[in-house]
Amino acid sequence: MTEVSVVIPNHNGERFLKECLTSLGEQDGVDIEVIIVDNGSTDKSLDIVSKTCPGARIIRLDKNYGFSKAVNEGIRAAESPYVFLLNNDTRLEKGCIKELYEAIGRSKRIFSVSAKMLNMKDPGLIDSAGDLYCILGWAFARGKDKDSHGYAGRSDVFSACAGAAIYRKSVFDVIGYFDERHFAYLEDVDIGYRARICGYRNVYEPGALVYHAGSGMSGSRYNEFKISLASRNSVYLAYKNMPLFQLVINMPFLLAGFAVKAVFFARKGFGRTYVTGLLKGLLMCISGDKFPYKHDNFMNYFKIQLELWINTVKRFAD
Repeated sequence: MTEVSVVIPNHNGERFLKECLTSLGEQDGVDIEVIIVDNGSTDKSLDIVSKTCPGARIIRLDKNYGFSKAVNEGIRAAESPYVFLLNNDTRLEKGCIKELYEAIGRSKRIFSVSAKMLNMKDPGLIDSAGDLYCILGWAFARGKDKDSHGYAGRSDVFSACAGAAIYRKSVFDVIGYFDERHFAYLEDVDIGYRARICGYRNVYEPGALVYHAGSGMSGSRYNEFKISLASRNSVYLAYKNMPLFQLVINMPFLLAGFAVKAVFFARKGFGRTYVTGLLKGLLMCISGDKFPYKHDNFMNYFKIQLELWINTVKRFAD
């Protein structure tokens, strides 16, 4: 049995895959298997996989089902106790996977470990040092666009950024897999939230360095596809994971947060897209499932609520 299964979801990632897979081949200190889950690519992606990483297992899907289903297929196929999810528009520093593997092994209560992701075009800037979630219903990348020398210490985070993070496979049987209703965006915050509810930790390991092109599949930082899905999923994320009493407490702040974002995106010309996404999110709440509330997890909800306040302060202090 290998120690870590690397799962890379791919959809027409021809221009990124060779660099990503080459950097995987330079990893040492950990036994890995590589699983490519292809979302119905029509380019030469899989030819590149065959040439660059001939030992990789390829799971072919008939169309683009999005990030969540692709990684779920990879996780279920994985033969290792740990799964490293990796975007195809990345490049790993040597020793990255070993750092993550050692970090997650420090405690059985650790569900995920997020790598330190740097901007591939400008490595002097951080892309993500783990994800935070606040009382306004906003999820945000910690350290985004800050100096790469910062965030040098290990710490707990609200959730790992699934663009480059290792997960303890056995915990998926407890909290469920990635929610395929998300398609993409905020699915990593959702699963990290569920892990936190059940008493698991998500941590950040600064010694594991990954360079990330960013928006490799969706295009620019702000575009209709991303804004529509992210706004929709932000509503569903709060509804799904907050029990009724917590939703009541947080509703004024969630509404305020959504209103601020609506104004922000309206100024960028995406106001209608954002609001339409919110409405779609409400429909998801009607048809979707809530994560089951258990009284045994009450103290975990309490800790999460405190963290939502703290993360709001961090968001405006950044």
